Amino acid sequence: MNVKIESTWKEHLQAEFDKPYFVGLTDAVRQEYATGMCYPPGALIFNAFNLCPFNQVKVVIIGQDPYHESGQAHGLSFSVQDGVQFPPSLQNIFKEIHDDIGTPIPQSGNLTRWAEQGVLLLNATLTVRAHQANSHSSLGWQTFTDAAIKALATHREHLVYMLWGGYARGKAYMIDKTRNLVLESVHPSPLSANRGGWFGQHQFSRCNDYLVQNGIKPIVW
Repeated sequence: MNVKIESTWKEHLQAEFDKPYFVGLTDAVRQEYATGMCYPPGALIFNAFNLCPFNQVKVVIIGQDPYHESGQAHGLSFSVQDGVQFPPSLQNIFKEIHDDIGTPIPQSGNLTRWAEQGVLLLNATLTVRAHQANSHSSLGWQTFTDAAIKALATHREHLVYMLWGGYARGKAYMIDKTRNLVLESVHPSPLSANRGGWFGQHQFSRCNDYLVQNGIKPIVW
């Protein structure tokens, strides 16, 4: 596992790396990758951080854990690699963006272009065993990713947090809503979205309006 994390994130999260839970987490993840197929590839585990340095974050989108089928996950929540069919949640995300601000549905589901603009696409659990959703959720990743959210909440302001579904919305307690914009909705998965509360929320235009109001360059969704 060739795992490295971007320097500004390393500065803010250094204390986590020295804690016993993280040592245990690292050992467990290495063992999982050594004995079976896991995703994303080891070098991409911290991809969300590496593509979006701490001081460049504008928007935070929280997922639960990586896609668990071959070729999909590459370290960014909701994103898939080029050439991979859009998962249903991503289809609904693109449809809502199109309905909200008119952006054409793209050919690729690779959201690297968002990350490079300042969208932190953070899964609460950063790894997964092949074909087994949430299989690494008990390893300790959530302690680490919560620390990342708390670091942003402490040291940054005027961020937009998009919390989709009950799991992500459970992170709202860490965020000061007087200093940031928190957009909460149901999850974009068909099971939730088709019941109402996903489509027509205008989250992407509301996000950009907030950024512009605070002198921040909006996201090209």
